Amino acid sequence: MSLLRIDASLLPATSASRALGDLVEAEWTQAHPDSVVTRRNLIESPIPADAWQNAVYAGFTPEDDRTEEQRAAVALAAQLADEIIAADALLFTVPLYNYGISQHFKLWFDLAYTDPRTNAGSTTLAGKPATLATVLGGNYDEGTPKEGWDHSTPYLTRLLQDAWGLDLRVVQRPFTLVGVNPALDQFADLAADLKSEAETKAVESGRELAELRGKTDAA
Repeated sequence: MSLLRIDASLLPATSASRALGDLVEAEWTQAHPDSVVTRRNLIESPIPADAWQNAVYAGFTPEDDRTEEQRAAVALAAQLADEIIAADALLFTVPLYNYGISQHFKLWFDLAYTDPRTNAGSTTLAGKPATLATVLGGNYDEGTPKEGWDHSTPYLTRLLQDAWGLDLRVVQRPFTLVGVNPALDQFADLAADLKSEAETKAVESGRELAELRGKTDAA
């Protein structure tokens, strides 16, 4: 049994997305105490900025003619794909940054996606249980002044659920900047409620991951 955890927060010590991920992981570990948890911190060990383009160029270059950079990129892409495929379940903690997807996570996904086993048309990952824990500094729900400004969560859902076919559950916590940005102080009570709801959902998601994996193993 194994869980692959991908973290993309710039501030791990105070990360709200990592805190949600910890709740998910705790439930997984409680259900599968002997399982292996593989962690890839995309901030401490970022994917090289040129790896994706080198892997793409390698796909159009005869193997004998590839540069050392292209070979390294293809090898790293294969390593990422190996980690994803080997895991029984997946956990992603990815904050919203500047209204969009984390560049560190996108580099990771783009490079992994160049591997034939995890590319378009592949069903290798279909049905694998996964959780996306994501946080938003503000609130971009329907009816809010910045409705529609969250360009990360829908995009990540499309990648993980539709492109990879993962059995995905999304845990989202808005208003993490309440208490940090004085302009949001008026939303303190709402933010506290949303935090509690997200934490409850994270625990439930962790239990679901563990139960789904257990049922698959027993089948």
